[in-house]
Amino acid sequence: MNFNYGETKIDFVKHRKKFFIFSGILAIVGMILLSTIGLNLGIDFESGTKVELLGEEGLTADIVYTEFAEIGLEPDDVLLAGDRNEMAYASFIGVLNQEEMLTVQRHFDTSFGAEPNISTVTPTIGRELARNAFFSVIFASIGIIIYVTIRFELIYGLAAIVALLHDAFFIITVFSITQMEVNLPFIAAVLTIVGYSINDTIVTFDRIRENLKYEKKVKSFEDLARVVNKSLIQTLARSINTVLTVVFAAGALLLFGGEAIRTFSFALLVGLVAGTYSSLFIAAQLWLVWKSKSLQKKRFKTAENEA
Repeated sequence: MNFNYGETKIDFVKHRKKFFIFSGILAIVGMILLSTIGLNLGIDFESGTKVELLGEEGLTADIVYTEFAEIGLEPDDVLLAGDRNEMAYASFIGVLNQEEMLTVQRHFDTSFGAEPNISTVTPTIGRELARNAFFSVIFASIGIIIYVTIRFELIYGLAAIVALLHDAFFIITVFSITQMEVNLPFIAAVLTIVGYSINDTIVTFDRIRENLKYEKKVKSFEDLARVVNKSLIQTLARSINTVLTVVFAAGALLLFGGEAIRTFSFALLVGLVAGTYSSLFIAAQLWLVWKSKSLQKKRFKTAENEA
């Protein structure tokens, strides 16, 4: 996919308000959904019990539900795994007591010929995992803004962080709409997208900085807009080609990777699209707006000093 790097025919800056409005609407919709529907938190973040079953033949969700019904239990969710669906993961919201766990072990040891593996997450551990996940994203963001500020300048760093928050919130909004389970693989996908997105943003910023060096005078918004448009045209093909290759890989994982990594694959796929969009149309546009205001302040101060 090639573009003409000479005269810029695509005016991205002209449509910057549309990009901002779209992202603003997304943020409002996301806040409404999170305050009403919320997220479908898995047992990684809420107290619960997960039972890992191994059958000699292929299992189905109906078989698993029927087996648990025989001992008076009903899983909140059942996931199948393995080449022949010989594995199943039954999740219970709320921790099973000791007697219930022993009953499950005896029943499936007799029915399936293999004792199930039972793991539990208490409310305390769930809250700790949620808190650690939140801090991991915060610390990653702080590290990124420090790095980008040192390599470029503060305005670049602030624009990059807004773009990253945009990506993370976009993924959260999509998961609130679909009500897919939010678990530790989801957090891993978000952190992966943070790394991918900042890499794409830095490439765009680096091209903007290089093009600024070739400009004799950059005094107005129009001068900055010309540089940003030129830089976006130059990086657009690379960004699209790169994200398409990764999207194909994430799509293959989503289709053929099985239920165990479906959450990770879906979050990765959504985040890749959001990351490319934000790097080109949010981070660069925000830098343009803030940089132009910075130039205006400098001109104002210069005029005051001369007066």
